[in-house]
Amino acid sequence: MSEPVHDPLPSSPVEPVQLHANDTFRFRCHKAIACFNKCCENIDILLTPWDIARMARHFGIGTREAIDRYTVDFAMDAAGMPGLKLARQVGSTACVHLTPAGCGIYADRPAACRYYALGTVALRKTDSSQVEDTYFVVREPHCLGHDEPHEQTIAQYRAEQRVDVYDEANREWREIVLKKRSSGPTVGTPPARSFELFFLTSYDLDGFRRFVASESFAATFEVEPETLAEVADDDRAALAFAMRFLRQALFAETTIPVRAGVAEKRLPARQARLAREAQEMAARLADAQDEQYDSLKMQS
Repeated sequence: MSEPVHDPLPSSPVEPVQLHANDTFRFRCHKAIACFNKCCENIDILLTPWDIARMARHFGIGTREAIDRYTVDFAMDAAGMPGLKLARQVGSTACVHLTPAGCGIYADRPAACRYYALGTVALRKTDSSQVEDTYFVVREPHCLGHDEPHEQTIAQYRAEQRVDVYDEANREWREIVLKKRSSGPTVGTPPARSFELFFLTSYDLDGFRRFVASESFAATFEVEPETLAEVADDDRAALAFAMRFLRQALFAETTIPVRAGVAEKRLPARQARLAREAQEMAARLADAQDEQYDSLKMQS
């Protein structure tokens, strides 16, 4: 009897060993290495809010223009949570910012690029409210940096690449995404408005600034003039305030006071919207039942 043939297990460049801040690994990348720029020739880079802000400032353009020029949309989960990835060059898998001399935005490159050749995962244990970062070595065949005689701790590498600054700026956003994913599936399809709000607060920082400066926002929320000035002038402050607003909108974690009487004025409109959404849900369920019934009739 011949031996059964098994398909080979899928290979992965990620080494299955969890690392923490004080653990060491061996790696160094520099312009004289033979594989320089190879990692930029085939990219799949998830972008964070701070990545978009830095890229926009690098080119002296608004965040909306940076999104349109240099990113592509993708869904971060089955419900369609909007995400952005770094665009590729036309007809190529290479990064849109790759030049013959190297990265065209090196000083403001995304966090994922700064981490290479490390991967990072944010985890929250079931019995804890704290998010813990763990790290993994990514060892791709083309990369010769692992052979360089240079060892450092994870913490030293993060500081050297200044990715710790990016992580701090993005921390609230990462926790919100993790909480949204871990909350379980919602009933029905999330409304498009919630996705639009998530996109605005997460990526279009300049658009969020205009929203905060609008008359409708001022009529709804009480915000100190000092905070409004910081939001207008400082990207870190604007992103921090955007995350406060997003937490309030998604999870009812109220840190931005709502003006007295606003909720009462909006109640009729909210009730009408909920009734409309209930009718739409009922219609979708009825359609699904009709399709199932028609399918059964065809099989009989």
